[in-house]
Amino acid sequence: MKNLFLSLAVIATLTVVSCKKTEEAAVEAPVEAVEAPVEAAMDSTATAVDAAAATATDAAAAATTAAADATKAAATTAVDAAADAAKAAVKK
Repeated sequence: MKNLFLSLAVIATLTVVSCKKTEEAAVEAPVEAVEAPVEAAMDSTATAVDAAAATATDAAAAATTAAADATKAAATTAVDAAADAAKAAVKK
């Protein structure tokens, strides 16, 4: 009787161990299947963000240059107008 219980205990232990290994293998496959597309999406998103940042930087530089040119033109026009007004005042 003792041998029977001992044999059943060994069989139960082997069953539990083999079931745990099967569960681990069953979990690993879906994780790996999901991991690859997620990594690819992260890489493509990072590339898109980098491209958008570069475009925004270029646009900001162009806007700064345009604003500087416009400010210079407006200042030149204002100085010319002031000089013309001063000349007209002196002539009177």
